[in-house]
Formats: sequence, C-alpha cells, structure tokens
Amino acid sequence: MDAVRSLLLAGLGLFPFVVLAQPKPAPAPNADQPNLLNCLRAVSGCDISALSSSDLAKVSAASKKRNLDYCMEGSSVCDPTRLSQAEAASVEAARYRRNLEKCMTGGATCNPMLANTKDRAAINAAASQRNLQKCLEGSPTCDPLRLTKEQNVSVQNAWARHNLDRCLNGSSLCEDGSSTCDPILLSDADNKDVQAALARRNLANCQNGLANCDPLALKAADLNAAKQIFRQRNVEACKRGTPSCDPSLLTGPEMASVTAASQERKNRLDRLRQNAKQ
Repeated sequence: MDAVRSLLLAGLGLFPFVVLAQPKPAPAPNADQPNLLNCLRAVSGCDISALSSSDLAKVSAASKKRNLDYCMEGSSVCDPTRLSQAEAASVEAARYRRNLEKCMTGGATCNPMLANTKDRAAINAAASQRNLQKCLEGSPTCDPLRLTKEQNVSVQNAWARHNLDRCLNGSSLCEDGSSTCDPILLSDADNKDVQAALARRNLANCQNGLANCDPLALKAADLNAAKQIFRQRNVEACKRGTPSCDPSLLTGPEMASVTAASQERKNRLDRLRQNAKQ
C-alpha cells in the first residue's frame, strides 16, 4: 500500500516531504469530502496527505485530464511529458488545426511551415484571394506584385471603374488637381461622359447662384439658359446696393424697382437716426 501511494504522489509531481508522509487511517465516510473536492479542482486548501489511496487515484486522473485539456487548448501550462502516446497525437492534431485556421484567415501568429503540402497550397490560395480583395478595394495594404495576370486585369478594371465614378461624382482633381480622381486614366469615351457631367453640375451651380459657379465654363446654350438667372441676381444686387450691381443691365421697370428699394433703405436709415436723437 505504501509503495502504491508513493508512486501516485510521484506521478502528481509532489514534494519529497509529502511523498514520505506517513499514511493516515481512512477517514470516516464523507468526513474529508471538501478536501477531496479541493484536490480534484486543484484549488488551495488541498491536503494530499489526508487522501486515501482511491482518492489519490481520482485526484491523479483529474490532474491528467486537466493537463490534457490545457494541451488541447494550446495553453502555456501544458506539460507534454505527462501525455500518453495517443493523447500526444490528439494534442498535435489540435495544434495543427489551430495553426491551419490562423493561416487560412491571415492570422499574425500563423506558422505556414507547420502545414503539409496540400494545406500550404490552400493557405497560399487564401492569401492570394485576400490580397486580390484588398487590391480591388484600393487598400494601401494591397501587394500588386502578388497578383496573377488574370487578377491584375481584374484589379486594373476595378481601379478604372472607381476612378470613373470619382470623376463623375465631381472629384476635385477633375477640376483643381486633388488626389481622388485621375483624369489621365480615363478613356476617350469616359472623358466625354465626365466633361458632360461637369458641365451639368456647373450649370446647376450657376443657376442656383452658388459660389463655385464658373460662368466662363458655360457653353453658349447653357449661358443662354443661365442668362435670366444672372439678370435676376443683378437686380437683387442693385436693390441691396452691393458692388456686384451692374446698372447698365437693368431695364426700365428693373431700374424703377431698384430706385424704390434704394429710397426705402434711405427712409429706414432716416427713421433710425431720428429715433436715436429722441
């Protein structure tokens, strides 16, 4: 019995003074149950020397099970020297699967050297697909040197579409040289579409009296369409007495309305001055 106890304690990695402890009489039923639970759970308060031989066997099995779980999870507290041959094979298979999953998803801790030939091919294919997606999206982490000939064609077509969309949406580079749209990459047909879109946008800006209207960029037909808008803005400017007023463009009725507005401003100013004196 002493020899069995010594072997079990040695398997648990206990200190020599515990191994040499004198066996105690078997406790009464359930008297030492809390201590057994503490030992089974590997928590503080466990007194190995108080366990019976059968309890020691249970604690040893629980310890081995815990270690196996640690190893299966890849924990740093795993002790591979305590694994049986079959357990070691299971642990290695689990480790391989974890590494393969990291490699397939581009994990930073992936070790492709651990993969077999078949899985390395799948890892490379997944990495190639991730890089292609980055290049299609215009990501700065795209590596164009890793693209295949077919992938490069797809990426070039995607970039051309993105560039055309930016130019059609009024990218500032098409107008003043910013970095979002590159008109040099546009085909002749795309360039015509972009110029037409710019002309429509500029006409709308001029008709709405926006500050970014470029009247010099208006075509003859667009200029005629915007002429009434310009005339109305000039009338309003003259009524307000702003420097942009051009009285030579005013018609007789428009001049009369401007004169009336000017007189109204003068009368309002006179009333304010009189009220200030009182």
